[in-house]
Amino acid sequence: MLKRKEFIRKALTVTAGTTLMGFRLSDNQWLTNDSNKLEDITFDLHAHPGRFFRKGMSDYADDAGFKKTVNEMNTAGLSGAFFSTVVDTLVTQVTPTGVVPAREFEKGEAWQEYKRQITALKTLCNDLPVRQATRVDELTDPSRNKVAVFFACEGGDFLESEDQLDEVYADGVRCIQLVHYAPNPLGDLQTSDSQHNGLSKLGKAVVRKMNRLGMVIDVAHASYNTVKDVAAITNQPLILSHSILKFTDDRPIAIRAISKEHAKIIKSTRGVIGAWPSGFNSSFQDYIDNIMRLIDVVGVDHVGLGTDMDSNYKPVLDSYLQLAQWIDALKAKGLTSDEVKKVAGGNVVRVLGKVLK
Repeated sequence: MLKRKEFIRKALTVTAGTTLMGFRLSDNQWLTNDSNKLEDITFDLHAHPGRFFRKGMSDYADDAGFKKTVNEMNTAGLSGAFFSTVVDTLVTQVTPTGVVPAREFEKGEAWQEYKRQITALKTLCNDLPVRQATRVDELTDPSRNKVAVFFACEGGDFLESEDQLDEVYADGVRCIQLVHYAPNPLGDLQTSDSQHNGLSKLGKAVVRKMNRLGMVIDVAHASYNTVKDVAAITNQPLILSHSILKFTDDRPIAIRAISKEHAKIIKSTRGVIGAWPSGFNSSFQDYIDNIMRLIDVVGVDHVGLGTDMDSNYKPVLDSYLQLAQWIDALKAKGLTSDEVKKVAGGNVVRVLGKVLK
């Protein structure tokens, strides 16, 4: 990674006005600034287009929010993303201080809601311009012209046994974030009191089974002890799909930020942290500065993009049409072309290539 003290010297040689980053698998060709497509591998580690998981959609195929976001993905040239279901919306509520649990799941309720949401997601993806993907070569296919959608789940609340993972895998899901905002049987989360002192017995069985199946383990929202426990068990890289480094305690949703030690656990597994453009950041430029802080701690090989689109809290990046601006801003901070390619999607390609079967 380019050291800060080298930046001033390097910046003098950078041609002004380059606005879009492009990448072909076979070369390092950059696109001219009159193009509106990013031909490099760009990947979002965490997205909820149109908040498709919500209840009450009478016609999934006509969901305007989903269609709008997908069209922006394709216009910007986003290569791929994890589209995440969220079952704990049934048992949580939004308060002025954040999302909190309101009640516990009834027996089987979380599994039923998972099946409803994954069915909705399949219907949407069948009817709109996306490519459902389960393998890394479906992401890196140079003939691609639609965003590659990898199914994910935000929160493993629906798992009462590791055996259920076989059906989840058959549904096309390739990533599970173990915990979210509702305490669940798998492990402890950042925003609630400890119940398991880290990862539970069931959580450990789920981690091992996900390794065997070839599913990406996401430890976003997990407590420090939970992340440590997962890292001690997994034989594959982890992702932490959407967070940012702690800064000051008075920042909005500071409880969801991670310490340097927390971030370094992900690095120790050769994993990737998705830099989160939430209202924790005071502005878009502050977000870029926070990405650079994260890179300084874990290195450019372990940082990616995790937007939380369209369910983010006061986002400072709220459209995929800002991807070019985001890439320009990283370059302006002194990252080389190859370093920007890693952060934009190259690091995720490496992890997916290692984990997915």
